[in-house]
Amino acid sequence: MGWQWWVIGGAVALALLAGAGLWVWLRRRPRRPRARRPPRLRYPVVLAHGILGFDEVRLGPGKAEYWRGIPARLRRLGADVRVARVPMVASVAARAEELARAVRSLDAPKVNIIAHSMGGLDARYAIARLGLSDRVASLTTVGTPHRGTPLADVGTHVLGEGLMLRRLVSAIGIDAGAFYDLTTSRMLGFNREVKDAARVAYGSYLAKAGSGIGLHPLLLAPHLYLRDRAGENDGLVPVSSQRWGEVLGSVDADHWAQIGWSGKFDAPAFYAEVLRELAGRGF
Repeated sequence: MGWQWWVIGGAVALALLAGAGLWVWLRRRPRRPRARRPPRLRYPVVLAHGILGFDEVRLGPGKAEYWRGIPARLRRLGADVRVARVPMVASVAARAEELARAVRSLDAPKVNIIAHSMGGLDARYAIARLGLSDRVASLTTVGTPHRGTPLADVGTHVLGEGLMLRRLVSAIGIDAGAFYDLTTSRMLGFNREVKDAARVAYGSYLAKAGSGIGLHPLLLAPHLYLRDRAGENDGLVPVSSQRWGEVLGSVDADHWAQIGWSGKFDAPAFYAEVLRELAGRGF
């Protein structure tokens, strides 16, 4: 039986050595970082819509959102998200009044405004001219025509003046000032008069269409028109007009895809990254 004890003892020793080696290897191998939730924002997010925009519209048992799937995604990340609603086609000044009222109604010392299209102009006006600078920590714009768009130039000239549609819509009580405020000449004056607030962080994301995910068919003609006159664009706004403050990034998405109205661009994921960027910068 002596030799059997030697065999058993040797097997036990080898097992102990193997276990010790495994323990050392596990201690020394690189550890995978634990999955962490994104940092929380200090302030709520206010989403400001563009021209012809809305917060949500009920359609029977369902609803349509301007920001399709975006508020829900951001809330799952822990953000306090509010969706502002301003007049669809009113002037920047009139829309800014409603946006300022919405921000002041919130029980928060400051907010982060994320604005699409004309919503960025509303926010800039409200911050600079309506005393909202003390309530806004950051303004992030996406696809905003900070220098206007040639489409508004030709549209207001041909449809508004040539066909006198502005007089017609005014006669039935509709303020169509938004279309005129988006002209390149009007925006030159706007940028001279509406100055950035020193304590607000201004940033912009630039969007273009046509190179990757495709373009909505209804935006093809305006995209080609703008490409000939102003270069890269998102189907409605030239990229050169979208720059304001710090350029934070760029996306391949047309003007409607930027707010989720496309199956080829993941807008909720994009805005989740916008939120992480804001949180990382302490907003």
